[in-house]
Amino acid sequence: MYKLILADDEAVFREGLMNTIDWNRHGFELIGDFANGRDALEAVHQLQPDLVLTDINMPNIDGLELTARIAEQYPYIKIIILTGYDQFDYAQQALRLKVHDFILKPITAQETRQLLDRVREEMDEEKSRMEDISRLRSDLNQSLPLLRERFLERLAIHGTGAVGAREQLDYFGLPPLESYLLIVIFDYDNCDARSDIEQDRELLRFAGYNIIEEIVIREQGAVFRTREDRIAAIVAGESAELLYEKAGRIAEEARHGIERYLGYTMTAAIGRASRELNGLPDSYRSAATALDYRFQYGKNRVLSIIDLEGAKSSAPSISENWSQELGVALRSGATGEIPRLIRDFIGMLKTSRAPMDACHLEIQKALVLMLSVMQEMGIEASLITGRRMLFSEVYRLGTLDEVGDWLTDIAGSASETLAESRSKLSRSQIGKALLYIEEHYAEDRVSLQDICRHVLMSTSYFSQMFKQETGETFVEYLTRFRMSKAKELLTGTSLKFYEIASMVGYSDPNYFSLSFKKHTGLSPREYREKFKESP
Repeated sequence: MYKLILADDEAVFREGLMNTIDWNRHGFELIGDFANGRDALEAVHQLQPDLVLTDINMPNIDGLELTARIAEQYPYIKIIILTGYDQFDYAQQALRLKVHDFILKPITAQETRQLLDRVREEMDEEKSRMEDISRLRSDLNQSLPLLRERFLERLAIHGTGAVGAREQLDYFGLPPLESYLLIVIFDYDNCDARSDIEQDRELLRFAGYNIIEEIVIREQGAVFRTREDRIAAIVAGESAELLYEKAGRIAEEARHGIERYLGYTMTAAIGRASRELNGLPDSYRSAATALDYRFQYGKNRVLSIIDLEGAKSSAPSISENWSQELGVALRSGATGEIPRLIRDFIGMLKTSRAPMDACHLEIQKALVLMLSVMQEMGIEASLITGRRMLFSEVYRLGTLDEVGDWLTDIAGSASETLAESRSKLSRSQIGKALLYIEEHYAEDRVSLQDICRHVLMSTSYFSQMFKQETGETFVEYLTRFRMSKAKELLTGTSLKFYEIASMVGYSDPNYFSLSFKKHTGLSPREYREKFKESP
């Protein structure tokens, strides 16, 4: 509902309009009627109407002066002049005063209603446009932080013309970013590990951004979040030397503050300095390269491309010696050696200062070596890997130290699997050997070599595994088995001693008697007499 004031010195005209027009039906509320311009102007000050219907010829202040004063102080109030004067100069003055309409009297009630409807429609359209503009302005204000970040991201990653960039820096209320400039990239190390709740993780990340932003803005820099979920800062300084010092101080203060107050860590990477705004993309790329060195040097530190590029890198390469040692450790089950070998390998990658891609290649070579040993030993790699994609998994590890733990775990699992396989195989082969002894113990010439040929094992390895499985050497086990059979024959039969000796693998009865007494403490005769079963 729009508010309306009526001003006309003709009482009959005013009363006629008020009595014949249903103002509310046409979208208006008549909030006052006045016989002179002075009272009407006072009402305008107090009531702030949306529309004023006024005559020209009125006492104190005429309609044109009233219109002029309203237009000067309240340009948004619409004015329609209803007058019986048709002089052209009045119409010209009204147009100069930007009167909404100029209507000649007499005007009928029907014409007044049509006028009101038309004005209301125009005012509705205008209100709708203004609301749209207000909404757009509100949306723009709400979007300014995001627009500012996207501008800074374009400036840092893609570059832009210096003149246009200066204007946009001013538009977004950013510092001028003059003299030497560089990029510092901050990346989260372990923020998400602090909470399983997504909302809490976002809050922690936002808190980290606030810490960095506060420090950088204090130093007359600019901060934005990248699409890779990192935080980048543009830092300015009077000279390259002072700028590197300033950037290092900012990065270290932010890193320390986040660790101390938020309980997680970030790694900061400092790019090369540039003298111009259009050099920022080179600085950004060099900062991203410096950040990759987190893989070698670890998390929660400040890495500067200037420090890193001074150290010449060499292509890492697994030595033949190391490969052989790891193979032996895996095959022999020397699990204690594996962590040391992996530490040596990781140390070699660190000291090489090689790019991350070159390190990944060597890590994959180490994986191939482990899987090859398993294949050679007849072990399915899936027993270790399951459904894991090891060659892709390595790319998700953040540092070489993490890779070391990961490789140690894989190699340890492989070693345990190989040891278990060897144990099963050995038990199976020793079982075959024991069965062979049971079947051939009566043969005088049964030997260690005979059994090893039968079970397809070397004599040294068989002796080691036999002792491990039975607790006795082959000779001790064979002798004990023969003596147990001799005891059964001595107490359960009336066979002659030489016959029993022959049946348990002794061709010389005297040697049998000596061996028996050594084993039992009694001669065959004494044993029979002492333990012979009653008939």
